[in-house]
Amino acid sequence: MSTVNVYAQRPEETAKAESPLHHADLPSLVGKGRAGAGVTLREKKLLGHLTLRGDAKDPAFAGGVHKALGLELPMALNVVGSGETTLQWMGPDEWLLICPRGEEYALEQRLREALAGLHIQVVNVSGGQTVLELSGPNVRQVLMKSTSYDVHPNNFPVGKGVGTVFAKSQLNIRRMGEDTWELVIRRSFADYWWLWLQDASAEYGLAIVD
Repeated sequence: MSTVNVYAQRPEETAKAESPLHHADLPSLVGKGRAGAGVTLREKKLLGHLTLRGDAKDPAFAGGVHKALGLELPMALNVVGSGETTLQWMGPDEWLLICPRGEEYALEQRLREALAGLHIQVVNVSGGQTVLELSGPNVRQVLMKSTSYDVHPNNFPVGKGVGTVFAKSQLNIRRMGEDTWELVIRRSFADYWWLWLQDASAEYGLAIVD
């Protein structure tokens, strides 16, 4: 059996860590948007992101995931969660785990222990992604401008997540509440989507929250 070395990739708190939108200085924009804005944006920055791969049809795999995370393994296009930790189906044998900052190392260890002996893969991708949370009464209108995927409530209920084309690139859209959506985006495209969302939200008003 091969040995896997698991490293705590998160720098100590004394080391400076910058979010993908650090240059946009979002905190300085808090409270400066239009009163009664139809769209509110928050960057859920520096969270832990892990990709998990395994055999969904194997009861030992599903059971091990539940043992490690306390979450049932979600099936196609679903997102499950507990507190600030979520697990999203990404494909027939792939899931995305997002957890609070600093917990990813321990969760990776727990997954590897619970799934020992199975053919799995766990990869820490925290540095390459971030989450933008959009809320408010006009978020769906902004999404309709941005993607060809059908975001009507009949097709996109709370708890659904999909990978799709958004503007001119790809990301994951997750509906986390009636008027709350999340965009899981690649770090290298963070500036592009920040500029896009400002333009797409202009007619409704955009407010930034910390």
